[in-house]
Order: sequence, then C-alpha cells, then structure tokens
Amino acid sequence: MPSLVYATSNDLPERVREQVVHLLNERLASAIDLAAQAKQAHWNVKGSQFIALHKLFDDIHGAVEEYADLLAERVVQLGGIAEGTVPIVAQRSELTGYPRAIADGPEHVNALAGALAEFGERMRRAIDETDDLGDRGTSDICTEISRGIDKWLWFVESHVQAAPILE
Repeated sequence: MPSLVYATSNDLPERVREQVVHLLNERLASAIDLAAQAKQAHWNVKGSQFIALHKLFDDIHGAVEEYADLLAERVVQLGGIAEGTVPIVAQRSELTGYPRAIADGPEHVNALAGALAEFGERMRRAIDETDDLGDRGTSDICTEISRGIDKWLWFVESHVQAAPILE
C-alpha cells in the first residue's frame, strides 16, 4: 500500500510527505506501545510509593496518548493513513518489551524510565530527520513531544535518584 492515499493541497512535495508519513507511523507505533507500558506499570505497581507512582504512571499514559494523537493526525494531514492497530504496533514498535513479572515500585520506575528514554531518543532523531526533509511543521510536533517525554522521564527518574553523581 502506498504511503499517501489522499490528495491534499499541502505544498510539501509528495516525496517529502511520503517519507514523513512513513517515519511518523513508525513513531506512532512506539508511542502507542509506550502508552500501553505506562498503563501496565499503573495497573501493577506495588510498594510504599504505590499511590504516587500509580498516579504518575496514569498521568504519563494520558500524555503519551495525546502525543500519539498528534503523530496520527499529522500523518492524516499529509495525506496518509495513521496505522495504529494492535498488530501493526506489535510489529513496528522499536521499544524494548515491558517486563511482565514485576511489581515493586523501583522496578516499574526503571522499566518505564528505560522506555521513556528509548522513545525520547527516537523523537529527537525524528526532529532532525523531518527538519532535514524541510518539514518544519512536523519537526515542531516532534520537538513538542520530545520536551514532554524528557519531563516525564525526569519525573519518573526522580523516584530513584537520591544523590548527585559527583566526580
């Protein structure tokens, strides 16, 4: 199936729109996976920090769902089809799978921090890639998402950072 299926008066060249649609659908899969991982942590966290982490993980889930929506809507704006079904996400997500058998708060913190960091790195790559293609609108969306992910990573990692690293 071609990347672009709908006509649009958007003045970005078709070649650029095709590449951006492909890239964004890749990031969309990872965003949906990240949202599911945050919900997995939300449902299963246990321990002395339960309520704080339970709420934090749910807030992350909600924010990441909004990021996924931004990505999907940009795909459609460019004439593509947003591809976010479970089988597609399972096939395309680049994130490390979430551990099934963890419960302790710090274990969830470490697992979700890893997923946030992976996704953040891919979004930073997408900023550069879309800017290089001349699609500054998409680059701006990717920058917005990257800043949000960095904020959530900070919130999550703060639960296990007790002392600064001094050299």
